[in-house]
Amino acid sequence: MAVSRRIGLSLSEMAKISLSNMILGQEGSLDFRKRKPKWIRAKLPGGGQYGELRSLVDRHRLNTVCEEAKCPNMGECWANGVATIMILGEICTRTCGFCNVKTGWPGVVDLDEPGRVAESIRLMGLRYVVITSVDRDDLPDGGSTIWAETIRETRRVCPETQIEVLIPDFGGDKDALQRVAEARPDVLAHNMETVKRLHGPVRPQARYERSISMLRRAKDLGMITKTGIMVGIGERDDEVFELMDDVLEGSGEGGCDILTIGQYLQPSVNHLPVSRFVEPAVFDEYREVGLRKGFRVVESGPMVRSSYHADQIAAALRLGLGAESASSSA
Repeated sequence: MAVSRRIGLSLSEMAKISLSNMILGQEGSLDFRKRKPKWIRAKLPGGGQYGELRSLVDRHRLNTVCEEAKCPNMGECWANGVATIMILGEICTRTCGFCNVKTGWPGVVDLDEPGRVAESIRLMGLRYVVITSVDRDDLPDGGSTIWAETIRETRRVCPETQIEVLIPDFGGDKDALQRVAEARPDVLAHNMETVKRLHGPVRPQARYERSISMLRRAKDLGMITKTGIMVGIGERDDEVFELMDDVLEGSGEGGCDILTIGQYLQPSVNHLPVSRFVEPAVFDEYREVGLRKGFRVVESGPMVRSSYHADQIAAALRLGLGAESASSSA
């Protein structure tokens, strides 16, 4: 008991993290304040455009994944007038070991959200928006109806705005995926998050094969597809390359179009620990290998997140660029 009091954790929390360490193959004492290397740098929020977006998000009661997930790029993106909107509330029904979004019972769906989101995007003047959501396993359709309505309403109100969606797996529901795809977003993303071996501790309610099937079905429905993973959460490099093969081979004719790879950063002491800080040169290798294997665009770097530079990636894809388009973002 004295140990748990000294580090500010309950015995159950200590057991959870200790179990994570064993699963991820880590050894030694826990160090929640491990110093980040020099290549892990995020700009502090600030600037006129940041303030304007901050005000709009608050006024229209929008939930952004930038805030909920403590994204290290929030200051840079918001200062440049780019934001990722999170719909269907701020409470997720899943308990992923890496994610800082609150877990619980989300409650009633806000049926006015699609119109409010579209109007806010118009006010922000965004030419490219990324829309994502919490998992809503409490809803029969997984929230896909609100997803589709949000895309359609944004198209109506902001016809010049390109729309990227980062969707959950809807529990493998084919109809839910088709409902979203029929609303015709410009890019459909679904993140693998981590390698096959670590799906249990990292994404306990998800399935590796289910996520690959989602990408394949999206491709079959004519979507430009995208997925992303974290590194530094216990994986090996050979497992990263194996995941690339699995995604490309399993995602249908033409494979998955876009891959993003970034450094995992532990949101709090109650989340899975960082196993390593991957050096920029290794991220460069990931990018080169991914392009050789068949991804059309690979964005790989320590500060890369799924939505980071999303507009630039989509533009590069439209221009038929690959290696030239992706940056290491070290």
